Amino acid sequence: MEQRADGDEVLEQMGMGACRRWEQKQKRLYSMAAKMAGAVQVLKDDTVKRTPMARPSNGREGKPIRLLSNHFSVKLRGVDAVFYQYSVCIKSEDDKVVDSKGIGRKVIDKLLQTYCSELDGKDFAYDGEKCLFTVGPLPQNNFEFTVILEETSSRAAGGSPVHESPTQANKKRVKRSHLAKKFSVDISYAAKIPLQSVALALRGSESEHGQDVLRVLDVVLRQQQAKRGCLLVRQSFFSDDSRNLVDLTGGVSGCRGLHSSFRTTIGGLSLNMDVSTTMVVTPGPVIDFLVTNQNVRDIRDIDWPRAKKMLKNLRVKAKHNNMEFKIIGLSDQPCSRQMFPMKVRNGNIEIKSVDITVQDYFKSKQVELTMPYLPCLDVGKPKRPNYLPIELCHMVSLQRYTKALSSQQRAMLVEKSRQKPQERMRVVTDAVKSNMYDDDPILSSCGIEIEKQLTRVDARVLSAPALVVGNSEDCIPNRGRWNYNNKRLFDPVKIERWAIVNFSARCDMSRISRELINCGRSKGIFIECPHSLVDEDSQSRRCSPVERVEKMFEKVKASLPGPPEFLLCLLPERKNCDIYGPWKKKNLHEMGIVTQCIAPSNKMNDQYFTNVLLKINAKLGGMNSKLALEHRQMIPVVTQIPTLILGMDVSHGSPGRADIPSIAAVVGSRCWPLISRYRASVRTQSPKVEMIDSLFKPLDDGKDDGIMRELLLDFYQTSQQRKPKQIIIFRDGVSESQFSQVLNVELNQIIKAYQSMGQGDLPKFTVIIAQKNHHTKLFQADSPENVPPGTVVDSGIVHPRQYDFYMCAHAGPIGTSRPTHYHVLLDEIGFSADNLQKLVLSLSYVYQRSTTAISVVAPICYAHLAAAQMGQFMKFEEFADTSSGSVNSSSPPSIPELPRLHADVCSSMFFC
Repeated sequence: MEQRADGDEVLEQMGMGACRRWEQKQKRLYSMAAKMAGAVQVLKDDTVKRTPMARPSNGREGKPIRLLSNHFSVKLRGVDAVFYQYSVCIKSEDDKVVDSKGIGRKVIDKLLQTYCSELDGKDFAYDGEKCLFTVGPLPQNNFEFTVILEETSSRAAGGSPVHESPTQANKKRVKRSHLAKKFSVDISYAAKIPLQSVALALRGSESEHGQDVLRVLDVVLRQQQAKRGCLLVRQSFFSDDSRNLVDLTGGVSGCRGLHSSFRTTIGGLSLNMDVSTTMVVTPGPVIDFLVTNQNVRDIRDIDWPRAKKMLKNLRVKAKHNNMEFKIIGLSDQPCSRQMFPMKVRNGNIEIKSVDITVQDYFKSKQVELTMPYLPCLDVGKPKRPNYLPIELCHMVSLQRYTKALSSQQRAMLVEKSRQKPQERMRVVTDAVKSNMYDDDPILSSCGIEIEKQLTRVDARVLSAPALVVGNSEDCIPNRGRWNYNNKRLFDPVKIERWAIVNFSARCDMSRISRELINCGRSKGIFIECPHSLVDEDSQSRRCSPVERVEKMFEKVKASLPGPPEFLLCLLPERKNCDIYGPWKKKNLHEMGIVTQCIAPSNKMNDQYFTNVLLKINAKLGGMNSKLALEHRQMIPVVTQIPTLILGMDVSHGSPGRADIPSIAAVVGSRCWPLISRYRASVRTQSPKVEMIDSLFKPLDDGKDDGIMRELLLDFYQTSQQRKPKQIIIFRDGVSESQFSQVLNVELNQIIKAYQSMGQGDLPKFTVIIAQKNHHTKLFQADSPENVPPGTVVDSGIVHPRQYDFYMCAHAGPIGTSRPTHYHVLLDEIGFSADNLQKLVLSLSYVYQRSTTAISVVAPICYAHLAAAQMGQFMKFEEFADTSSGSVNSSSPPSIPELPRLHADVCSSMFFC
């Protein structure tokens, strides 16, 4: 294994001198020159703002194919129309600003009804918050309105102010109180947004308000669905229809809805319509929800502190009065013992308050409780509780579930959300027809018409790259797949010192050992018999995960004469096993041992062991397959000039956990001219921050401890002491609004890291964004199958000016394939469109873990895997209390650093 060099060794390897005094003299001389010449370069890099490049040309190679896309053409007949934007401020009677979108929409709807004449009968497009839009101006720039909403209110136990005498109660027994709420609404002119701006953008011109026009049109669509009672989640909407729900267990359902957004394309303005899914709380009795959520058989087995945390802020409807309430907590006592003060009035004489139980209160209202032993829902305010018996409450529909799903729930969601291409085409086409967008008053006043048919697209299918396996045998993928039947791996390793450790998995370790050895030998991997089969002691199973790992290592050390080169770890659970993180940290951080974890099952056949061996071989430094062009050193542009390929990704904590640091991972290619070997460098950073802030990280002593230094050194050491003259960056996970930051923040950090390592010209950069989270789908016009692997689209539905293309590199046997959307932001290297698209396709075939082409380039997948695996090293939950407890502190909470990899494994593909 190659080890990372530090300090003087690195300076010598980089050609900075063999003698320290000579080196210091050279550094002083160089620093003076750098301040004069290099400072100009740094100044240029920091001040010149880069923008995404324009499309230089279209690709030509590949077999032509006609496809359909889920874009619907939009005709603009009134480009002279102008949207007027107004700022909205809604305040309640106590002068507090109203933030709730639900109340905001009700207030604006009521305002439109009440003051229609004052507003010249204008229709509004309101975003639910602080902006509304009209076509043409309102009569004046500023308005102040008073709006009165009548809301029916009801009291639960504990919130009733008085208990009347029977005579008074009879007079009011069927009457609910109607509370008139008064709001003040200020509307003030903000800006003009001419529709002409989007017409300019469609012609490829820079347009100041082009994106603003699209935002207004999207607000119009959202408002239309809000009026229909849909749940709005960004640009997706979900209707209240039980047929759209799929049960994911645990009281959670997947709710199928639709995504809609206007997009500028080279073929004109289009409406992108797609199927979308979000998670909601399963509607129904609260008791059923709790039993299902906690997976218990009886309501008496509920963990109530856990239930309180789960129920907080959810909305329920009480079946005795059909009113909605928001849960703030649970009562301390069950209904039969929970007391509250109730004032009793007899005639005009008010008697002091009387304490009464919730059960007795509802009994007085002729409501008999069958489960008075349960606690109550508190639906009041912190200092004024309002109690509802749980058995009387139902979960309101369309409430988003924002907590992390379990691995089982995620698998069920993926399985139940799949749709065949033909079904998805039918759903989105029917949606465009049924929504009747052409009847919307704002869209029609702008002369906007939406076609009802899917857009036809010209595409090309690129040939799959040939691979080379063992004995330099060519392997030609078929429909994005290949196999190792009767074949050997290209560069198999030899495993001599290894062992199997078993963390209480039910399996036959001897059988697993035998089959792994036999399968390995058929693939060219020579595997000796394991030195030891180590079983976990039964008493260790009750210890914490960290203790279990420590005890296991004590047994491993006792049973082996020296450190093993590889450990096979058998886990009792396939996903989310508590042992996984501590085990990986112990091996990769402390011991420097390559390890592979598996969860034994009944499906352990030859294909299973082949897949396991692909990972093991790559981790130990072998290579499973290689591109034929890579083997013959004939990759255009890349093979001729030292080229570093980077994959960059940031992984964030689960939803609802803002205290968990994000994990930034960058992988870099090594051993140029290869493009199939990579090394990873991983760091933590502030939670939910997408931009990587540790690419260049100068310390107090002037040294750089950033990610790029580590990868640049490794490239130099493994590539015949050559510095990269070309760097290709593949960046995952950023939206269009963040493109500028990638070009002007992250790229500048990479440049500074390169400059800090010595003299020489800067390399040429090519920066490519890969997006998977988009809603464009491609369909074959004359076949029910998914588009073939290698399909590329760079016309019709792409950006009117910028350089982007869609590629579906993988085969889609189930569901509907999602192409990856690649945006080329910068290309100083100067690839032709064909060479760049073929390189992207080739990088989808070098993924060492599988025998299929993958949907996005391998460096990005590796970065994601590295971030996920090293994120398991630390249990971030222990930092939650300190981070939440320091909210009032003047200094932000410190971000815990990840443990660094051991020198013996830091350059390995441990993430495979």
